[in-house]
Amino acid sequence: MQFERRNPLDGTVASSAQAMQAADIPAITAKAAAAFPSWAALGPNARRAVLMKAASALEARADAFVEAMMGEIGATKGWALFNLGLAASMVREAAALTTQIAGEVIPSDKPGCLAMALREPVGTILGIAPWNAPIILGVRAIAVPLACGNAVILKASEQCPRTHALIIEAFAEAGFPEGVVQVVTNAPADAGAVVGALIDAPQVKRINFTGSTAVGKIIATRAAGHLKPCLLELGGKAPLIVLEDADLDEAVKAAAFGAFMNQGQICMSTERIIVVEAVAAEFAQRFKAKVETLAVGDPREGKTPLGAVVDAKTVAHCQSLVQDALDHGATLLAGGDTTHNVLMPAHVVDGVTQDMKLFRDESFGPVVGVIHARDEAHAIELANDSEYGLSAAVFTRDTARGLRVARQIHSGICHVNGPTVHDEAQMPFGGVGASGYGRFGGKAGIDSFTELRWITMETQPGHFPI
Repeated sequence: MQFERRNPLDGTVASSAQAMQAADIPAITAKAAAAFPSWAALGPNARRAVLMKAASALEARADAFVEAMMGEIGATKGWALFNLGLAASMVREAAALTTQIAGEVIPSDKPGCLAMALREPVGTILGIAPWNAPIILGVRAIAVPLACGNAVILKASEQCPRTHALIIEAFAEAGFPEGVVQVVTNAPADAGAVVGALIDAPQVKRINFTGSTAVGKIIATRAAGHLKPCLLELGGKAPLIVLEDADLDEAVKAAAFGAFMNQGQICMSTERIIVVEAVAAEFAQRFKAKVETLAVGDPREGKTPLGAVVDAKTVAHCQSLVQDALDHGATLLAGGDTTHNVLMPAHVVDGVTQDMKLFRDESFGPVVGVIHARDEAHAIELANDSEYGLSAAVFTRDTARGLRVARQIHSGICHVNGPTVHDEAQMPFGGVGASGYGRFGGKAGIDSFTELRWITMETQPGHFPI
């Protein structure tokens, strides 16, 4: 049985994929468990070689990825190719980690006892990836787990099954043993049952999930019933602070990129621009001028920096946040007609306050609120007034001041004089609070996808009290 994903712009069929059911999961997890021992037994350089081939196989599918992302989620060609470039980098970084899965010898108080801490693969890892940065996040869900010697199952998003299936096709071509890398696709109506069956499967030892906070809580609760660890990268409401000594042109560029890249559909997207009152009017003027240059259009034509949002629900949600703010006294600095289906223009709302929904609720669309702060301390207070804590930024010409402010913001990531949207394969990526827990990326990923074991070896005769 198949299900269809339709293009959000015109409703045509973008892709079709197998509509797997919960009943299909036991065979898939059993296959992964059977394949795991041989992959785990391979030496680090053998695993590295296969991962390097996977990176090249991903890049060779550039045209197919662009077509799939444009059709399934309304992405621009630029966003698709950026996804592919960073994803390939993530696979190569994972390949480089294979020889860094190291342990240590720990001094023991017991004479003749050689005590070691060893990192070993866990078994089968379930990775659940979303649609918004589908190549990056699909690859991130499986690359480091594979480097650590685990088998992986990628639960594809119902909104981009073809894009996620292309990842698995590339990895299969690279030469992973049969069953080490698998994909699960399902119709939207079956998502809960399929994911539940995957989490419940005894062969699945750990779960990583990227997506909404609401769904992350459901997954964590289900996994907790089996005492299975989770790595959760969830929602965000990223603040960008502009202090009175900031380079306003740099702040404007970073804020526009952070708020509207991929139509604001990134977990790190700038959702709150917090500007110290002394420069608020000047910043607003320059930001308005910048945003008015960001045209929106059909991504298939490739003529505009902004493309489509993923569905009409996103438009309605964003409109409701904007209207609530306007009803409570905010001002629309930039925006426009949102009647053309999913081609929503960039919206900027000035004068947002803490009692407005736009201050607290994640928009995950092309909408950003500008909030006025009295001074630095008030800006930090406003930035921290959120359940989320993924990414943040602060702009100031005084770098020592910027670092001091950054360390007071409650977030897993903070950039001084840079945008909130920034990711690199080797960096520890993750949040705090409602943005989740655990870290992807670099050596931090090794901890997430291995077991740390204590092993001893006695080298002298034992002496015991009994």
